[in-house]
Formats: sequence, C-alpha cells, structure tokens
Amino acid sequence: MKLLLISLVTIFSFCKKDSNNNVKTDPVYAQYGTPYANVPNTTDAIIYQVNLRAFSNNHDFKSVTAKLDDIKSLGVNVVYLMPVYPVGVVKSAGGLGSPYSVKDYKSVNTEFGTMEDLKALVNAAHSKGMAVILDWVANHTSWDNAWTANKSWYKLDANGNFTPPTGTNWADVIALDYTNKDMRAAMIDAMKYWVYNANIDGYRCDAADFVPLDFWKQANDAMKSIKSHKLLMLAEGTRADHFQAGFQMVYGMGYYADLKNKIFDNSNSLTLLQNLNTSEYASALPGSQVVRYTTNHDVYLSDGSPVNIYGGKTGSMAAFLVTAYMKGVPMIYNGQEVGTTQKIDFFYNTPIDWSTNPDMTAEYKSILNFRAGSDAVKTGNLSVYSSDDVAVFTKSNDKQKVLVIANMRNKNATYTIPPALAGAGWKNAFSNVTVALNGQLYLQPYQHMVLTQ
Repeated sequence: MKLLLISLVTIFSFCKKDSNNNVKTDPVYAQYGTPYANVPNTTDAIIYQVNLRAFSNNHDFKSVTAKLDDIKSLGVNVVYLMPVYPVGVVKSAGGLGSPYSVKDYKSVNTEFGTMEDLKALVNAAHSKGMAVILDWVANHTSWDNAWTANKSWYKLDANGNFTPPTGTNWADVIALDYTNKDMRAAMIDAMKYWVYNANIDGYRCDAADFVPLDFWKQANDAMKSIKSHKLLMLAEGTRADHFQAGFQMVYGMGYYADLKNKIFDNSNSLTLLQNLNTSEYASALPGSQVVRYTTNHDVYLSDGSPVNIYGGKTGSMAAFLVTAYMKGVPMIYNGQEVGTTQKIDFFYNTPIDWSTNPDMTAEYKSILNFRAGSDAVKTGNLSVYSSDDVAVFTKSNDKQKVLVIANMRNKNATYTIPPALAGAGWKNAFSNVTVALNGQLYLQPYQHMVLTQ
C-alpha cells in the first residue's frame, strides 16, 4: 500500500485533469539537444526498420550509428528502432526474451549500450537528415515491470491474477488495463520522456489494435502538445479509427497479406491490389498515409525472406517496386536491401551478412532515391492499368508522369498496351534510355521497369 501511495504521488506530481476528467501530462523534463527541424512530411517519408539484435555482430547502438551513411544512401529519411528498453526476465520467451516484453519504460537495455549511445545515434541521424522513431509497447508489460506493484493498472483473470493479452499466446507479457487513469498518465509521461531526454521524433506503436481509441487520442494529443517537436506517429494495426485517434500513419497489413497470400501464393489477379488503395485509405484524413512493406520483423520471422516469399531476387524487387510506388509510405527491414535469406529471429542475436547481393542494394537505392525526388510518385494522381499478371500504373502531376510495369509472375507474360500509354516519349527512369510502347509488351518472369515522360 505504501508503494502504491508513492507511485500515485509521483504521477499526480506531473499530471492534472481538465474539465472533461481526462488526464493531461505537463512537460516536466528539460529538453536534451535541439529538436530536429526537418522531420519529413508523411508523403515524403521512407522508413528503415532496425532490429538491433540482427543489425551487427555487436548488436548495439554504436554499430547502427556507424552505418547511418549506408542507410541514408538508400533514400531513407526515417530510422525506426525496435524496442530499446530492458527486457523482462520473469517468464521470458526465447533465448534473449522478446524486445516487446518491456521491463522499464524509462531505461535503455544495456544489451544495446547506454543512454548516451542512443543520444549519439539520434544526433548523428539528425545531422545526416534522418528522423528517428522508437517502438512503443503500450498494450502490455513484462511480468517483472515495476508497474506490477500497482495491480489495478493491469487486467486480471477471474482469480485476480495478471493475465496475458486476451486471444494471444504471449505468455511472457501481461495486459494493461486502460480503464485506469493513473496508468494512462504514467504511460503518456513515459512517451514524453524519450522526446525530451533523447530528442527522438516519434513512435511506431506496437499492437495498436489492442489499445482503446480514447487512449490513443489522449496520447496523440499529448504528443502534439509538445510544440517544439514535429513528431511522427505510426500505428501497427488495422482498425479504421487509428487516423481518427491522431496517427498520421498506419500499417498496410491488408496490403501485405494480399500481396503474399493472394498474388504470389495463389496467382490471383493483380487488380486486387487496387481495391486496397480504396479500403486501406477509407478512413484517411489529410496527410494520412498507409505504410506498405514487403517484409518486417514479424513476417520475416513467420514467412521468411522476401527473396523466398516473392520467387527470388528479381521477384522480390518487382514486389517492392510496386509496393513503394503505388500508394503510401515505403518501409524496408534491415537486411532486405542485401537480399539476405538467413533466419532473423528477434529473440536472438542473428547478425546480418552485409556483403551479399550488391546488385540488389543498387536497385533498392535506384527505386527509393528516384521516389524521394519525384513529387509525381509521392503525391501524384494514380491511374491503374493492371492485367491479371502484370501490375501497371501511372503516378502523375503537371510536371511528370511515371509509369510502373511489373510482371508479378514466374513466367513470361504478354501485356497489351492501352491507348492511354501507347506511343513514344517514354524514358527508362534509371538509365534514361528511350522506350516506345506500342502493341504488345513481352515480359520475362518478374521483369519490371520504371518509365517517365
């Protein structure tokens, strides 16, 4: 009881209630560093996900800092770090425990280095023109998080015991109870902590579908109240209300599922993808974007490397080109750019071999850097001309038209050029070679191209 009283006194020392009885946190932290002024707009963002346990042999912040120039060269302007916090030991899962089993929301995992090392990474990224966002785990904590002293902060089973999130097999974590205003205040305070103390630029919010709308609205409002920072907020989830809650970006989980399961696994028509441009943006607000990917840490672990999922190196590049250009914010996962096929298990240290497939790295650079410099790709009008086997679309504005053609099958394909695309005047966006489109186009397995006029 004494510990609970101390915790409540601590919380109410930095929070107050407004007339609607909503908890609002007050900034109580001194700002470290200078807030980064060039955080990209969502339409300009290109995200690079870092799994610290896979990124290097040393699995630490310093190794990421040393490789920031390579990340930048891909065209990336947002570095997303998987959870950097201490991992729970009690009922730990896997070899090193899940990074999503958070033991302390306000500390750095010594496995990765120190707070000073994290600050140095953020400083270096900012100096190179990249924002840094952290992974935030709001739905649950480890069994040995200090918050467990406040049992009312957690969901409990019928016997009054801590319990994993309903409907999951996540036995290493326990679910938080968002009816508790004191826990909510502490959560928002912890989110503010990293903005002030490490000068970060936002959050990718894990398992956002499990956390209620009214909390995300409260948290996003609190982040927006930090007027010195422009913060990016990304929800990992599929609920239609995430944009309403204030997130600028949400995961394109439906896009990935259809791309893999329907297009590549079962050869459904490419026209399915255009339906997602409607459904995934149905609740979008001005500036809202869907983050689309061909892999991430979860699906790499469950489904394997993009090279294997999408029929080889060329197939994985065709899939990525369509994903990066059609609509939304592209995100890549570390190692994807070198076509790694090794197992990457974020419960263990599984260092990536960065020496493989320089040809793929060069193509990722071409695709993403061209996108970074093309307002037509980023914000232009989308017109779709896909056949069952070939993804075809244009992105255009008053200055440029960009045409993407990608055979998404492991077989030769014939594509009939529609009148709207026929004629001369096209150039290959990467080689500048002139291309004329007339009659039929014969494409080799997974052949793909970007043309401009």
